[in-house]
Amino acid sequence: MSSPGDFYNSLPPVIKAYGTACVLTTLGYHLGIINPALLYFDTTLVLRHFQIWRVFTNFFFLGKFSINFGIRLLMLARYGVQLEKNAFDMRTADFLWMLILSILTMLGLAFLIPVFQFAFMGPTLVFMLLYLWSREFSNSKVNISGLVTLQAFYLPWAMLLLNTMFGSPPLPDLMGIAVGHLYYFVAVLHPGSRTSSLFKPPLWVHKLVAKWNKAGPQRHSPVQPAQQSGRAFSGRSYRLNQD
Repeated sequence: MSSPGDFYNSLPPVIKAYGTACVLTTLGYHLGIINPALLYFDTTLVLRHFQIWRVFTNFFFLGKFSINFGIRLLMLARYGVQLEKNAFDMRTADFLWMLILSILTMLGLAFLIPVFQFAFMGPTLVFMLLYLWSREFSNSKVNISGLVTLQAFYLPWAMLLLNTMFGSPPLPDLMGIAVGHLYYFVAVLHPGSRTSSLFKPPLWVHKLVAKWNKAGPQRHSPVQPAQQSGRAFSGRSYRLNQD
């Protein structure tokens, strides 16, 4: 049986980095080191007071240590990890660029549509990953709390219903579904469309991944790491956003 340390070391690089940042942010909040008032997203503070950091920091706070926080981390640990390790196997640049585009889309909606101006959009980003996972692994069976078994395709909607029943506002999750579907529609269902080139990672993303040696060798990358550490992950390769 593997230890927590072994599990942590086995995580793919992007999810590992993001999940670690989220845990450290919440830990810093409980230790009194980090003030969430300095992290949340606010268009007025960004545009009029030039507090640009808020467009990034709001994605790293998933809430206080609680059941909801634990559920979001579990969603990252299961669905985000499977997505990066399998659907994006040896394509870390594609996965990182997908996250960047999703974040930019959420920020664009927040700036343009007041109803989508959420203080913290980390949970929305996690729900977007859940939606993409549900489309890629749509025929998988998922058991919810040992009570209901359903196809993975319907999992985001089931989670949306459960979150709403427990008092969470539905709009953040709905935005995650919408952003995830936009990416899936253009990058996977219609890869030959005019806009699909926007979903290919630019050279600077490939260079960043190449310097990130733990990402390992990459498929279809114009840049390879200077030091090859061997293939970081193995597993079946799925069709999502493949060339």
